[in-house]
Amino acid sequence: MILLASGGGLEAGGAMFVMAIVGVLVTMFLALARAAMGPTVFDRVLAANMFGTKTVLLIAVAGFLTGRPEWLDLAIVYALVNFAGTIAVAKYCRFGNLASDQRGGRR
Repeated sequence: MILLASGGGLEAGGAMFVMAIVGVLVTMFLALARAAMGPTVFDRVLAANMFGTKTVLLIAVAGFLTGRPEWLDLAIVYALVNFAGTIAVAKYCRFGNLASDQRGGRR
């Protein structure tokens, strides 16, 4: 955590970022719980997508907390990978493969 050299405590903005990180971590835990309890595979896929989205938020907030706003670029790349992965897993769960939009593959 960021400590001011002169005061020894968190700066006002730093405390806000720490609370945001705590909130994001709580929602990440809830997403993991939803993934474990989900009655269908689609619930689990959506929970994994939510976990990935919260990871993007965590990277962005941690970057600003540590004074490295360029981590936002990494968060954006992670968001794109998370989106593509979620679409691929959902398509595989629905159709059984990634090459065709029809059940059972090509006809």
